[in-house]
Amino acid sequence: MPAKTEHLSTPRQRALKVSAGILGGFILAVAIHLTIGALVEDKGPVVITSAYSTFFLWVALMVLAFWFKNGWRAWGVYLLGTALCAGIIYWAL
Repeated sequence: MPAKTEHLSTPRQRALKVSAGILGGFILAVAIHLTIGALVEDKGPVVITSAYSTFFLWVALMVLAFWFKNGWRAWGVYLLGTALCAGIIYWAL
C-alpha cells in the first residue's frame, strides 16, 4: 500500500534534509569536537577519540536532520549550533 502523499516531503525539502544531514551534520560534529578541544587542557585524548566519536556524532546528526519537517529548519539549527561552538571557541582562546 503506497504512502499518503500528505506525509511525504517535496523533492526540494528532501534535498535540503540530505544536504543538512551530510554537510551540516559533519560541520557541526567537527565544531563540537573543536570546542571540546579548546576547553580541555589535555588535548591528547580528545584528538585520539575524536576520530571515532566524530563519525558516530555525524551519523546521529544525519538521522536527526530527517526528523525535521522543514529542511531549512534543519540547516538553521545546524548553523546555529556551529556558530555557538565558534563563539565558545573564540571566547575560550
